[in-house]
Amino acid sequence: MADWFEQPEAEVLAGLDSGRQGIDSGQAEQRLKEYGENVLEEAGRLQWWQVFLAQFKDLLVIILIGAAAVSMLTGDPESAMVIFAVLLLNAVLGTVQHQKAEKSLDSLKRLSSPEARVLRDGRSMTIPSALVVPGDILLLETGDMVAADGRLLEVYGLTVNESSLTGESLGVEKHTGAVKAREGTVALADRTNMVFSGSLVTSGRAVAAVTATGMNTEIGKIAVLMNGTKEQKTPLQVSLDRFSGHLAIAIIAICGLVFLLSLYRREPVLDALMFAVALAVAAIPEALSSIVTIVQAMGTQKMAREQAIIKDLKAVESLGCVSVICSDKTGTLTKGEFKVTKLYPSGISEEELLELAALAENYSNHPIAASIKDAYANEIDINRLGETEEISGHGVKTVIDGKAVLAGNGKLMEQAGIPYQECKEAGTVIYVAREGVFAGSVLISDTIKEESFEAIRRLKAVGVRKTVMLTGDRKEVGEAVAKEIGLDGVYTELLPGDKVDKVEMLLEPLDEKRKLAFVGDGINDAPVLTRADIGIAMGSMGSDAAIEAADVVLMDDNPAKIATVVKIARKTLKIVKQNIVFALAVKALVLILGAAGMANMWEAVFADVGVSVIAILNAMRALKTED
Repeated sequence: MADWFEQPEAEVLAGLDSGRQGIDSGQAEQRLKEYGENVLEEAGRLQWWQVFLAQFKDLLVIILIGAAAVSMLTGDPESAMVIFAVLLLNAVLGTVQHQKAEKSLDSLKRLSSPEARVLRDGRSMTIPSALVVPGDILLLETGDMVAADGRLLEVYGLTVNESSLTGESLGVEKHTGAVKAREGTVALADRTNMVFSGSLVTSGRAVAAVTATGMNTEIGKIAVLMNGTKEQKTPLQVSLDRFSGHLAIAIIAICGLVFLLSLYRREPVLDALMFAVALAVAAIPEALSSIVTIVQAMGTQKMAREQAIIKDLKAVESLGCVSVICSDKTGTLTKGEFKVTKLYPSGISEEELLELAALAENYSNHPIAASIKDAYANEIDINRLGETEEISGHGVKTVIDGKAVLAGNGKLMEQAGIPYQECKEAGTVIYVAREGVFAGSVLISDTIKEESFEAIRRLKAVGVRKTVMLTGDRKEVGEAVAKEIGLDGVYTELLPGDKVDKVEMLLEPLDEKRKLAFVGDGINDAPVLTRADIGIAMGSMGSDAAIEAADVVLMDDNPAKIATVVKIARKTLKIVKQNIVFALAVKALVLILGAAGMANMWEAVFADVGVSVIAILNAMRALKTED
């Protein structure tokens, strides 16, 4: 069956087994049972106690618990308490961190409208949005949050903000005609006869037939992507896990051998057991995780002074390994502010062209109209305006100083049979005609952040090998911005799932020592922020979902700061590696002394404390140095 946007209204209603007056209460109840409530579902979240217990799965931790238990049973409760205290603190910190990361889906849920106005039993009623079902007839007006995906049946000057899905803040003008796919499928932004759950009606009103609810909506697909995205381990975590496994096997083997040798030498069983346990505790580098954590925490403090907030300590290491950076366009590299950038008059002056466009768009609240009026910057004399008619999906027809004026897209000029010169530059183009004669075109485009140029230059300087843009915007717009900024690649007209696919593709050739970061600010960026090795969100203008899904938040929305935090992260990672080598060297020395009977369990613990202190001093010295 063809997609809903390709079908005429009559076929849509027939396919939904509905009508212009909606469905009746009995059908609604039956469909609610069949399709479920119109809510976003969560993948089974772990309870806090499950997360807490999972912190004790590491083999070295299990060995330490066993050692503590033996110490307790053999009359050495002090050693056992020290070990349990360290393990408990580690588990609490891990649980808290995990719970903080579980908020992204909650932000998507806040997009859902609490109530919806529908036609049921032939009359208008307001119901909880959770009870909306396929086949319901939605009644929409300015300020409404769309409760479900729907095919438009009637439109009266409708403009919808779909930034939650496409990332583009420019409102989309809607109409009711079927949209036919020429090659492949139709991009979400071009399905102008559809409305989508979580989008906002910025002007006009409409009637729509509900085609999808809950997890079957486009916003539901984002929730599915976020639920299915798994947390990635950093290279250091992988290395330490591998090292821990090998070390645990070696410790068990050596301690077992020492225990047997002690028995062979006819030492008392209890003494032999205590010596083996002391050796095990001395061999396990308890301070290793704290050394890594302390240095990373100090690195995050330095990043915070640069207006970059690190939500997860392991992000520091991933940042230090970044070799590919992908970025959204609107709100990240550009300001998301649409301004008149060029005027192309035909037979009149630039000032007259801008005046005609501003007067024609006077009664419109569309962001494009607002940008034209802002550029005109003069008070508009409404006495010069005659009858004005908005032509849905095309533009405006009005009378200015007694002369007929058209202002809109190319379709409006073609519909009126007016020859015009097409503007092929990236952006939104408003064509103006007066008395049936083409008067020129106005180019409106998003403005690039000044910092974006510096950001790309600095990223190259700190060793980032590839910069790529992933955007839901049109091909010509995305390519023009990428070329101007100096990016290495660009992919356009992407849905949230497409962005995840592109990131997966870019991740394939990377090994565990080379990482990929994604920079974004929209709700539609949340799944890819989670999937990337490191997610970076804009903190000032970014959506809640993007901020909560990200590992790093730039509080001043300055993309140039990315290079700064990458440089700090690389320096932090270098210090971490220095301290790990130092800690293992000290531990090896204590182990040798312990095997020779020259060091006991308490001296091993004190050695760990000393290593931690020296590691902190080393980190303070290095990170205090200004770059």
